[in-house]
Amino acid sequence: MLVYSQLRSILNSGIALTTEKDRNKLYEMLISTAMSITNCDAGTLYLYKDNSLSFKIMKTLSQNVSRGENGEEIDLPPVPLKEENVCAYAAIHRKLVNVPDVYHSTMFDFSGPKKYDSITGYHTGSMLVIPLMDAEGTLVGVLQLINAQDRETGKVVAFDAEDEFVIRSLGSMAAVTILNAIYIEQIRNQLHSFVNAFATAVDERTPYNGEHTRKVTIYTGLLVDYLNDSYKDCIQKDFYFEKRDRVQLLMAAALHDVGKMVVPLSVMNKDSRLGDRLEDVRNRFELLAAYYDLDYFKGTISEEERQEKHRNLKDSLDFIQKINRVGVLSDEELARSAEIAGQTYRKPDGSVIRFLTDYEADCLSIRTGTLTDEERKIIESHVDMTKQILEKVQFNKEYGDVIRLAVSHHERLDGSGYPNHLKADQLDAGARILAVTDVYDALTSSDRPYKTPIPRPKAFAILKDMAKAGKLDERMVNGLEAALSRFTDEEIKAMTQDRSQGFFRTV
Repeated sequence: MLVYSQLRSILNSGIALTTEKDRNKLYEMLISTAMSITNCDAGTLYLYKDNSLSFKIMKTLSQNVSRGENGEEIDLPPVPLKEENVCAYAAIHRKLVNVPDVYHSTMFDFSGPKKYDSITGYHTGSMLVIPLMDAEGTLVGVLQLINAQDRETGKVVAFDAEDEFVIRSLGSMAAVTILNAIYIEQIRNQLHSFVNAFATAVDERTPYNGEHTRKVTIYTGLLVDYLNDSYKDCIQKDFYFEKRDRVQLLMAAALHDVGKMVVPLSVMNKDSRLGDRLEDVRNRFELLAAYYDLDYFKGTISEEERQEKHRNLKDSLDFIQKINRVGVLSDEELARSAEIAGQTYRKPDGSVIRFLTDYEADCLSIRTGTLTDEERKIIESHVDMTKQILEKVQFNKEYGDVIRLAVSHHERLDGSGYPNHLKADQLDAGARILAVTDVYDALTSSDRPYKTPIPRPKAFAILKDMAKAGKLDERMVNGLEAALSRFTDEEIKAMTQDRSQGFFRTV
């Protein structure tokens, strides 16, 4: 008969089993608890998968054997679901099996345990086999306990009715917890696969975004790992990321540019000031040359004037084509561009052809980069769109900060960033990390239409200047530099190009 202390131990064990979230710890706790309650010497936990039973944990106290406790694989073939095997029988029929003495049982094939005994010198005696299933009969696995021992003499005895009752109850609780853990993991994997799909769609939408999301995610993971190594022994853990926080930040990194899905490709892919409008300018200048030829043939201008008009058109077009891809325009170049934009041709009917449209004039007045003010606003709107898109996703509390982190990657410590102009006291470590890794990839990326890649040393010099100017966190800049210094450029390139594990390969 169970005494109060035993009942208390059983209840405490049941509570512990039903609250444990780590599956490997749960498995180990289940077999250890079952062995302790029944005072048995050995046990094996099998998990049901693909119509067979796979070895998960094996323990034999008297021989100091323990395999699979930390989640490592056990290199034994799965047990097929055939009735002659006692474990398979319990699984097939969802039925507890109590064998008082293996060597005197003819119901099952015990050649396996007997062979093990002959090799190791062990003696398998009593056996209790319990299918692990929930109230609806969903099978999780099988727990096999071996050699119950008398608590006073230590002799091997049969498992009694109380053992059956307790282990059956314990197995039911464990099965429910295991199934819940499996369902949670499936939901988590489903969310991760959604993130991977979304991030892939963003990067594949344009060759000029190629691997940006992937690289920012990987750089973020490497920086977090470096910070964790650096701060793991510190009392103050402002920059230490627990596993859940790390995964959440990587998810935010993978989703930070989702809003670019709705940015027009004409803006995303704009690789020069005029973009696809350069051909329009060329055609217009050809038309203007033809009009000047007609004016000459009509006698309204002289041959000398015609030649001067043609020279002006050629010089203007040559200049436009030259500055179209120049990184930074000088004051003189901007003035020349404005002068061309002011030129017109009046047709015989009184209508006017401008050398450059308003949009073309705006494009050619861009001092740095390829985007007009209006186009830059469109690009910057991707952050707001990221927020709007992600707000449609129901993130649970485990990922409650994903949206906030994802939309903060363009914020700056001095408040000069966007979209919310947050300042240092409003930006946590995760937001500061994303800001640094995003800028670093923008500087070093080789797939941007408007710039050539910057070497790693020069990129970090720029990042440090931004940190000194109060825009980026200097500790994060130095941390990323130290994290990347652990790898060669070739190794980092291999990481960013490895798509075998999706965007969460660094988790």
